[in-house]
Amino acid sequence: MKQWFGEHILGLPPLASTNGQGVDNLIIYVHWLMIALFIGWIIYFFYAVNRFRSSRQPKADYVGVKNHASSVVELGVVVAEAVLLICVAVPLWAKAVDKFPAAKDSTVIQVVAQQYAWNARYAGLDGEFGRQDMKFVQLDNVFGVDPSDPNGKDDLQLLNEIHVPLGKPVIIYLSSKDVIHSLKIISMRVCQDAIPGLRIPCWFVPKQAGRFQINCAQLCGALHANMTGGFLVVQSQADYDKWLKSKSGAKTSFE
Repeated sequence: MKQWFGEHILGLPPLASTNGQGVDNLIIYVHWLMIALFIGWIIYFFYAVNRFRSSRQPKADYVGVKNHASSVVELGVVVAEAVLLICVAVPLWAKAVDKFPAAKDSTVIQVVAQQYAWNARYAGLDGEFGRQDMKFVQLDNVFGVDPSDPNGKDDLQLLNEIHVPLGKPVIIYLSSKDVIHSLKIISMRVCQDAIPGLRIPCWFVPKQAGRFQINCAQLCGALHANMTGGFLVVQSQADYDKWLKSKSGAKTSFE
């Protein structure tokens, strides 16, 4: 019922990650509260129009209402909002930023945003990223990978395409090459700002195979609206391993 309400009444896109359910729950609970308040205030509006119409109250009453019903209602709204904040929003935030899955059990990807595309880097078949240094950053080396480090020889770098295996946690270390961007994968319920000079982690667990669009959720320049060419591809573990093996060691240009 709850998920049906979210998808068919609120228009939420289909959920494709396990950890995204908490995000949907918060959105749905807040809208239930808003609907309850809307109905309540509409009922009160028509009651007040009828109760205090001029034909019924020809003489103004300067004392006004003597009971505390409105205060009780206001207190109830505050309590409901506090419950949503303390019992839903705060635990959801704490889980998202503090309870990361173990890197050894996850697919770890580095992503660097730029005007107007997404660069993705994988550790390759050896599972180890090559050394990085800012002095190595160039147009065709946005991650600053040390070309002399043997661990980086099989690293994979792609543009506008991120592949992940189904049912396995994904950890993305996100940064930006130029201005502030924001990585938004709506079906995964992921949205994280990409800030130059910082490498910010975010994570999700895909539960549905498919191809999902990556959007930029931060105004990043004149062509911000066109920064929709990135895609997340979720595939079985076997297909992902085959894809990674076929791509590792390949030289990819970003410009």
